[in-house]
Amino acid sequence: MDSRASAFWVRFKAKRWAYTFTILATLTVGILVGTIVSSGVKGKEGQKSSDATPLTIPSPRQLSNQFSQIAKQLEPSVVNINTESTIKSPQRRRVRPPQGGQGDQGGGDDDNGFQDFFDRFFGGQGGDGGNIRQRSLGSGVIVDSKGYILTNRHVVEKADRIRVKLQDEPPATPGHEAKVIGMDQETDLAVIKIEPDRPLPTAKLGNSDGMEVGDWVLAIGSPFGLQETVTAGIVSAKGRNIVPNRQFQSFIQTDAAINPGNSGGPLVNMAGEVIGINTAILTETSSYAGVGFAMPSNTVAQVYNQLIGPDHRVSRGSIGIEFAAQPNPAIARIYGSGVTVSNVVAGSPAETAGLKIGDTITSVDGKELKSGDELVADIAARKPGTKAKIAFVRNGKKQDTTVTIADRSKLFASRLGDEEEGQGADEPKPSKSGITVRAITPDLADRLNIPAGKGVVVQDVKQGSFGEDVGLNRGDVILELNKQPVNSPDDFTKIESLLKSGQDVVFLVRPRGSRAQDGTIFLAGTLP
Repeated sequence: MDSRASAFWVRFKAKRWAYTFTILATLTVGILVGTIVSSGVKGKEGQKSSDATPLTIPSPRQLSNQFSQIAKQLEPSVVNINTESTIKSPQRRRVRPPQGGQGDQGGGDDDNGFQDFFDRFFGGQGGDGGNIRQRSLGSGVIVDSKGYILTNRHVVEKADRIRVKLQDEPPATPGHEAKVIGMDQETDLAVIKIEPDRPLPTAKLGNSDGMEVGDWVLAIGSPFGLQETVTAGIVSAKGRNIVPNRQFQSFIQTDAAINPGNSGGPLVNMAGEVIGINTAILTETSSYAGVGFAMPSNTVAQVYNQLIGPDHRVSRGSIGIEFAAQPNPAIARIYGSGVTVSNVVAGSPAETAGLKIGDTITSVDGKELKSGDELVADIAARKPGTKAKIAFVRNGKKQDTTVTIADRSKLFASRLGDEEEGQGADEPKPSKSGITVRAITPDLADRLNIPAGKGVVVQDVKQGSFGEDVGLNRGDVILELNKQPVNSPDDFTKIESLLKSGQDVVFLVRPRGSRAQDGTIFLAGTLP
């Protein structure tokens, strides 16, 4: 046999062996399957099963029951909150397509199709003017056996009706009618109350300052309306600031699953204490993505104690200064260590006391400051009208002055929305148009390609007001009012104050979410 024939034979044998192995494997599986099938057929070939041992279920064993104990302890105090609100669909405003031809005011086929979509799915917005009934779900936690419940402001704000369902009530039960005791815009917290026929189980608040990153926590609430849902995770971070220009929204971050409907429910430590109120999630899908945020219980307690007080509102002190939100080493090297003032509000206690831009505040009443957050926390906790001694450095020289604390909500009324809407009995008087406006931030002006110092943003539109009737929405930018430029909240207030009943009113508006190339629109009507 030559070498070529020998090589061929080796390859052939290798292939034949592989083929044989495949067949054997297949037959083996067939034999096994056949044996299993035949053994399950009663009486087949005399097979018996008398030697098989029956399966048994062992008695319940408690392996690690700390989570379950906490859940049983807290669940009775966690409630489901259902709200209903009415959104009036304006009659005068038509929904515009994203892109329109030059001079196009609507009325083409594309526009009608776009309008039909909104008419079908959003209750006829801009169509027949019918009202839209909106429902939402949230959670809350009972902190007083008399029926006082903590929740989020965004769960109950603008609600026409609030109903609370207790944990031990049947699913068909409509729930208890609740009323709002007070709300705080800065922390997104609210207190509501029901009138129970018996003392209610309550949750105990813990000290959020004692929590450390890595500590176990449970989130309890009603995600997607699923009552008594408990999820577990850890504290992922502390002191997380997620909302720009909100100095009092410093959150506990957790990876315990928090979803829509969890808002207002408690975040609980392993001692069964509430150390936070679940408020927000970071997500691109509107559902859990591993990052959630809870307002710390120490902040919650301070806000709650003021909301249940005679004024039903939160009063925070301020001296009327601004500074960089994030510590910057370069600023410290140039101006010195402390809190360097970047702006002084006109007419504020700081201006009266002689503080100027560039001053670096080093202490309050002898207590040294390490950050701007410490300064804000100290001053905000003081009652308006009280005095504080401020030490500062100006041009390298140490100085001090005494300031009289002011009410922050009044000092920054134009930015906070005129006394923080819905906080209690002392609500701001509505404007003639029923809208509240605020100044445009440089970032928003840049995104909308609006020249700096031009226009104001609609912050709120009162239901049933003239502003709503003409079609104004939150987030719209008002550039002119009856041909007069509106470049600040003060401009808007002055121009509007001159309007009279029966007068025609025309707003030049850049709609919310539109860009420079989308242009502006007129919204008009006759003032009632």
